[in-house]
Amino acid sequence: MIQTQPSPHGHIICSRDDRNRWDYMAASFHSWLQEPGRLVFIAKIKDRVVALESALLVDGGETVVIQGLRVVPDLRGQGVAGALHKHLTDYIRHHHPEVRTVRRSRGDQPSAQTLTKYRLTAEEAIVSLCCESTNLGPFITELRSKLLVQTNSRGPVTLNQQQADALILTDHVVSNLLPGQTMINNWEPLKPMEANLEVLHRRNLMWIADREVEPTAVSLCTPPHGLQYRQDALRININIFGQSLPSVCSVFLAQLEALLPSLHGYLIFLIFVHPELWPGLRQFCQNKAGVSFFKDYWEVVFLEADF
Repeated sequence: MIQTQPSPHGHIICSRDDRNRWDYMAASFHSWLQEPGRLVFIAKIKDRVVALESALLVDGGETVVIQGLRVVPDLRGQGVAGALHKHLTDYIRHHHPEVRTVRRSRGDQPSAQTLTKYRLTAEEAIVSLCCESTNLGPFITELRSKLLVQTNSRGPVTLNQQQADALILTDHVVSNLLPGQTMINNWEPLKPMEANLEVLHRRNLMWIADREVEPTAVSLCTPPHGLQYRQDALRININIFGQSLPSVCSVFLAQLEALLPSLHGYLIFLIFVHPELWPGLRQFCQNKAGVSFFKDYWEVVFLEADF
């Protein structure tokens, strides 16, 4: 039976195998239940929660972003996901007829069949790092010495909320920096429009650009959140927009410097950049400070379709 009322035990869908021990769902589930414009759908068999999927209304209500599909391992491939997704889309069509577009993201290359249903709108490559928090200071010092060789710029600036709101809606940023003219926070694709600023405000993001006016790189960082990977593990997501490698490296380093005083435990960083910059950023992150690469090359793609 599929239920639209969320269960407080929805996080049990996050499995503890190696692939999912750094899943964000356990940390996000309860905040999702309170978020304006978000619907959380649960599938239950008897009293057991077996699947979850969420829909976030954005773009002033004209778009729904589908997120967080989870099915318990022993029931995958048995039609549970399809049944839940059909229920979700039927519910939105009935209760939110103003929705015209659906967006979603995925961490693998979409099949040819998927691309007959969806348009590929943007993609990012992920450089993933992991370390003990005690290694972060030496890592920053090493990166700083490399950066002095790469650029003589005056250095990045941290943006307050008003500055960030104004900057990300400028034609310069939208046309030249945002992938597919899409504002991406973590895995969440939004149109760069005023109606979506409130969604970004809820995320408590740290915004850093290489300069205030017509920047060549703009970055946002989500607050650290806990993981099942290790009891003291934290995951930090940093999206960087721009295609100038020195500028991207500069704002990445600035984000790490801003984070350093507050981080403790085991750290996993996901840094989202233009795919062409992945080799350069990875080389920049090569170090002797004890920071390791968590995964090899990895892309996230963003898909859109008429609803």
